[in-house]
Amino acid sequence: MKNLIQTIRNIFKIEDLRTRILNTLFFLLIYRLGAHIVLPGVDPQQLAALRNQTSGGVLGLLDMFSGGAFSHSSIFALGIMPYISASIIIQLVTIAVPYFQKLQKEGESGRKRLNQITRWLTVLICAGQAPGYIVNLRSQAPAAIISVTNPEIVSPFQFWFTSIMILIAGTIFVMWLGERITDKGIGNGISLIIMIGIIARLPSALVDEFNNRINKGGPVLFLLEIVALAAVIGGIILLVQGTRRIPVNFAKKIVGNKQYGGVRQYIPLKVNAAGVMPIIFAQAIMFIPTTIANFFPESSASQGILTTFGNLTSFWYNFTFAFLIIIFTYFYTAIAVNPNQMAEDMKRNNGFIPGVKPGKSTAEFIDDVMSRITLPGSVCLAIVAILPAFAIKANVNNNFAHFYGGTSILIMVGVILDTLQQIESHLLMRHYDGLMKSGKIKGRSSPVATAV
Repeated sequence: MKNLIQTIRNIFKIEDLRTRILNTLFFLLIYRLGAHIVLPGVDPQQLAALRNQTSGGVLGLLDMFSGGAFSHSSIFALGIMPYISASIIIQLVTIAVPYFQKLQKEGESGRKRLNQITRWLTVLICAGQAPGYIVNLRSQAPAAIISVTNPEIVSPFQFWFTSIMILIAGTIFVMWLGERITDKGIGNGISLIIMIGIIARLPSALVDEFNNRINKGGPVLFLLEIVALAAVIGGIILLVQGTRRIPVNFAKKIVGNKQYGGVRQYIPLKVNAAGVMPIIFAQAIMFIPTTIANFFPESSASQGILTTFGNLTSFWYNFTFAFLIIIFTYFYTAIAVNPNQMAEDMKRNNGFIPGVKPGKSTAEFIDDVMSRITLPGSVCLAIVAILPAFAIKANVNNNFAHFYGGTSILIMVGVILDTLQQIESHLLMRHYDGLMKSGKIKGRSSPVATAV
């Protein structure tokens, strides 16, 4: 405790770090205040049906990502997810379209151009999602819309036009806040905004689950659930950080190479090199069917889609979700890990893998190892992602079940670890002790292979 207090004092001794932390808190406060500002022309007292709709299923998950803004019909109701979707699309087309590949190789100027395209694509996605949100709002809570109850005061056209414009502007503003946190704060702006929305739901989820267990099984079951949650979070921390390096001998066993070296050498490869990105990619894809279905709420096909993909406990939802996670894990690992570059770096620094020729053979060896260790990592990631469905089946409250795995807890753990790493790097750079006395917080980057 004494070391922790001293570390906090050291943090506030560093003017630049102190300013960045205060800026981050200020921007996050603005976001949380905006999440409670209701759209003009909507009566917040009549939104009970919308809150019931978002108490579970995919819409409940979307409401969690937006920090409750979706169920409160806030100006930030669409949250940051349109920007996430746009970023995913840009990363996908970067692989297939030569123009985007060229931009990616142009350095800073290319990155700025890609960011600009991502912002415009975000606006287009918002323009498609905002009408769907209004249609769903009119379907679930028509009494909350003044243009429906009193069209002589506010015409339907006025409500539609102003609401769509405000929802688009709200997402753009949230995107701007994320960029400001990245530039003026402690980094990871978009991720921090998602995380703060998830954490905002935790107190109410705990209270709901406590009341639920008091009525049905007593406080002992609630305490057991807390212990189980702590165990899940511990496992997820290991999964998110992954193995920073694997022994060369183990890697050779994986690919069937029997020429073991006598020196204990390690390769900087992770079992889960993709982190939480496959979860975010897959979850963004899973939102698409329900978003389209909300445009046609009376259609039988839309009802079928909402029943299948709007239910977190349905077999086909979880099967599709897990399958997408495995596919995206391979996809993102291929982007994040470049065997040719690693082989060149090792050769340039006089590093080598015993029994493997430098250059092309080393790149092929690393690629083979990554192909084999990615599968168990992706399966573990998929299992963690669908854990909330099993928690719901075990009669855990829907809101609290989201914290037993899934997208929400993975994002939360990953962002917290990255934020702590950012703070630790500032402390160590100024010759202060880090946040952990016994060891450094593991980052997501690793040095080239080194002999031990």
